[in-house]
Amino acid sequence: MSATAVSSDVQQVSNNFETLALPHLEAVARFALSLSGNASDADDLVQETFLRAWRFWSTFTTGNDPKPWLFTICRNTFVRSFRKKSRIVETEDGDLDALPAVIDHNAAMRDGLGNLFDEIDVGPAIDRAIQTLPETHRSVLTLVDTEGQSYEQAAEILEIPIGTVRSRLFRARRIVQRSLIEHARDAGLVRHDALEGGTT
Repeated sequence: MSATAVSSDVQQVSNNFETLALPHLEAVARFALSLSGNASDADDLVQETFLRAWRFWSTFTTGNDPKPWLFTICRNTFVRSFRKKSRIVETEDGDLDALPAVIDHNAAMRDGLGNLFDEIDVGPAIDRAIQTLPETHRSVLTLVDTEGQSYEQAAEILEIPIGTVRSRLFRARRIVQRSLIEHARDAGLVRHDALEGGTT
């Protein structure tokens, strides 16, 4: 093969990568932040993800959605590097894990707080609440609720059973909801006993 042909092939790969992979940079950055928990490590993780994606671009099947593929590379890179350094131990979720969240959710609905967050700007509070979640729950919430991945796609990316995805997502959503109710309570928008089932 001539040098001209090789150069043409490399240029084609580069064009495909830029067209298909790079538009998902922000989505991968959000997912990386959900995994690492801080901006500096997330930046390193994003760089390593796209470096690996470029290196192994030949394994990507043209015609498929590159987003889950990039998320998988990001997650695997995190597992190999950051998780090993921090020695995070993962535990499986059980039904009892979600019980306090169910109680909070029912109390919020009982007190008529279901539409509260349509009335106030909760964007910053949501961001803060998500960042306080354990990584295992934060990554599921980011994939499904922020990036629009299905339960099946999230399970495949994170290499966990779909039941675990559902359990973690349910608990993460309820934890965020509780945090937002506390935010609204601190802002004086709901009574202070809203989550304790008291009366005014």
